[in-house]
Order: sequence, then C-alpha cells, then structure tokens
Amino acid sequence: MTDPLHSVMQSDFLVPTDGGFHLPSAPTAIDHADEDQKNWKKALQKRTRQIYELQQTLYADRRFSLLLVFQAMDAAGKDSTIRHVFSGVNPAGFQVSSFKQPSANELAHDFLWRTSNELPDRGRIGIFNRSYYEETLVVRVHPEYLVGQNLPATPEPDSEEFWQARYKSIIDHESHLARNGTVVIKFWLNVSREEQHRRFAKRLERADKNWKFSAADLKESARWDDYMAAYEATLKATSKPWAPWYAIPADNKPFARYAVADIVVRTLRSLELQYPQLDAKEQAKLDEYRQQLIV
Repeated sequence: MTDPLHSVMQSDFLVPTDGGFHLPSAPTAIDHADEDQKNWKKALQKRTRQIYELQQTLYADRRFSLLLVFQAMDAAGKDSTIRHVFSGVNPAGFQVSSFKQPSANELAHDFLWRTSNELPDRGRIGIFNRSYYEETLVVRVHPEYLVGQNLPATPEPDSEEFWQARYKSIIDHESHLARNGTVVIKFWLNVSREEQHRRFAKRLERADKNWKFSAADLKESARWDDYMAAYEATLKATSKPWAPWYAIPADNKPFARYAVADIVVRTLRSLELQYPQLDAKEQAKLDEYRQQLIV
C-alpha cells in the first residue's frame, strides 16, 4: 500500500510560523477520510513501529528530548490519539502529563511553573495533555480565572497587552527549551462543533461512555466562537520554527491519529539520532571482553 498521506502531509497542517494563520482555512476533515479508515489504521500501525524504533535511538542518544503538546476542544480525541499513536513505545522512555484546574500551590507560582516540573529528560518523549496553553485559551475565554492568580496590575489583566505578554513568555520559554535540546511539537486537534456534539450524544447513548459526559461540556461548547477566537490568536502568535503548531483535522479519528504519528516520525528522523559509539580504546578491548565471557 502506498503511503496515504504522501501528498498531503508535507506542510498542509503546519500552522504558518510567520503569524499568517487564519482559522477558517484550517479544515476539520479531509476528502474521503471516512472511506479510507482501514487504510489509515494500517498506516498507523506502520508508524507506531517506526516510533518504537526511533524512541530506542532517542533514549540511547541522550542529546534530545521530545515534548509533544496536545490541545483541543472537549471530545476532539486527545486521549485516544495519545493512546493509539504511542501504543508501542517503551514506558521507560515515555511520560504523559495531564493538566487540569490548577491547585492552590500551582496558583502561587507563575503560570509556567507547574508544566516546567513535568518536562521530559533528555532521551525521553513527554506528552502534555493540555498544557500552559490553557492560560491563553480557557483563561482567555474565562478571564475571571485571573482573579485567583493574584497578578500584579501591570499590564492590566485581560487587556490585549496582557495577552501579548503571555504569548511572549511562552515563546521565550519554548525557545529556551529548543536551545537546550528539547524538541517542541504542538498539535491542535481541530474538530468541528457538529462532530463534537455527535460524540457528546454517543457518550449519552452508551453506558460505558456516560462517565465521560459532563453538563459543563455543553456550557463550554456554547462559547464555541469565543474559543475559536482564542485558538486562532494563540496559534497565530506562538507557532514558531523552533516550536511549530500543527492544526490536525480531527473529525475522523483514524486519520487524525495517523497524521500525528507521521509528524512524530518525521520529526524524530530529522534529528539524525544515533547510538553512542565506543572510543577506539574500548573498541579494541571487545575481543578481550568476549573471551572473559566464555566459560
């Protein structure tokens, strides 16, 4: 089977790093995705094997860490995408961190503090299931949350100057990480409101999915336009060459999972990872070591 994304994955989902992103141009679905679900699933299996192999080299190489940030509206498929794409990785070199409502201790620090504590070590893949970007998404839609952060009055919280300063803090943070060997890739799973509501309805219809539904999800969905404005502003401001955003069409889950996996594989390959090499002195001793192992 030919690679189903060979012609469309080169740059179609990359959010421009020059600030030229416009949300209406980002699709939530691609043509014929629903017809090709079996192909996407088979292609994903190939990519998960490749991620496993590349992860082994990343772990041994120890020059880089990989941080993958996932943001999305409710029911966009973050959890299942992470679960499927990384189903084959070695847990020793992999970690997932989820960020919910901040605790009192977290609110007593700057907004980057709690995520900084969860950054992956060199040689490891780290996942942020939601992240510091909640501070420019949920908090921008609900500026009343800023009250609990006890911030200085300058710049005035919820002013445009305030949000631009927060974007700058994130950009500087990610630039620092990149300079020190953390490769940052960010995924926005772009689901349509219609598909979100279909998935909400499925949660209500299936007993084993009821626990996933919350009335609060519907309240947040009612603020859809506000959230889309926050996403557009955030992606436009913070997609940079050292920490790009990818806007992944997420109405079809098998396609979205493959798209994420393909980007992860290409990112890891770009690092030109290699296993450590023994120096000449140690290399010359290998025969001696072999002899010592003969009993």
